[in-house]
Amino acid sequence: MNTQTHGVAPLSEAELLDLEALLRARRTELEEDGARIEEALEAVRVAREDSTTDDEHDPEGPTLTNEWSRLSGLRDDLAPKLATVDGALAKIAAGTYGICTRDGAPIGAARLEARPEAELCIHCARELEARR
Repeated sequence: MNTQTHGVAPLSEAELLDLEALLRARRTELEEDGARIEEALEAVRVAREDSTTDDEHDPEGPTLTNEWSRLSGLRDDLAPKLATVDGALAKIAAGTYGICTRDGAPIGAARLEARPEAELCIHCARELEARR
């Protein structure tokens, strides 16, 4: 693995602490989103069990089936987001956070503030994007 820096300084202890706090806040936010989605799914489930609810002819909004599908999709999208945040937090604990997984260069505080779960330095991210 190449250990170039691409002119980017490694994270300071203060930057690392700030980014860890940002990741922990993001994790809390995702957990709260998950709880809200689960509550909404439960409400749809209860409404679907209500025999007086007309699922296909509700002029006020989407059908219960459509709402269930939408909420289920949102819930399913949370799992990989949580895994990514948890992976970044694990890297902090292991002392490998902020290091590009492709070339070993520092990722840089500015990039990590924008995308705290980033695994690639901006140089590698741009290089891979150009190949697509």
